[in-house]
Amino acid sequence: MDDKTSIVRKIVAGDKRAFRLLVDEYQRLVNHIAFRMVSNPGDREDICQDIFMRVYQNLAGFRHDSRLSTWIARIAYNCCIDYLNKNNIPFIDEEFDETISNMPGGSITPEQQLYKSDISNLLQKEIGLLPVKFRAIITLYHLDEMSYAEIGDIMSMPEGTVKNYLFRARRLLRDRLMLKYGEEELRQ
Repeated sequence: MDDKTSIVRKIVAGDKRAFRLLVDEYQRLVNHIAFRMVSNPGDREDICQDIFMRVYQNLAGFRHDSRLSTWIARIAYNCCIDYLNKNNIPFIDEEFDETISNMPGGSITPEQQLYKSDISNLLQKEIGLLPVKFRAIITLYHLDEMSYAEIGDIMSMPEGTVKNYLFRARRLLRDRLMLKYGEEELRQ
């Protein structure tokens, strides 16, 4: 019996300390998903709490046919989708490709922006402007290092679709960065 199976059994048996360990271990994963999909900062913490409540309530039904992290990520993803649907927030912006070139660069010049923040903050900001589905896939793949299969399980889509969306998300991110900042400025 592996460590995860043992923790799940302890939690199902009522061990609150074991659940605290589970929360500590998967808090980062849940935050990544919620913070990428939900733009309202006030709702993010509530959603994260709701995600862990659902994990706790459904843990007895966990069948161990996938990794625990994949199962938790799927719950997080579905909670965020429920939130978006409930609040009539579009899940994917089909017109994103058309509107990207019309977005203003802001009053700060690209040079000033690059000097004010490092490239990591710049990327985080631009990822936040991508459609929700693309943000989720980039987060799961690059930050949480999940495989195409795991992301497909979480988001209920075939691996090929995951690959396609990841490709499109990267391309949109690259195009947005090049449009807004230019290649030379990004290489500094």
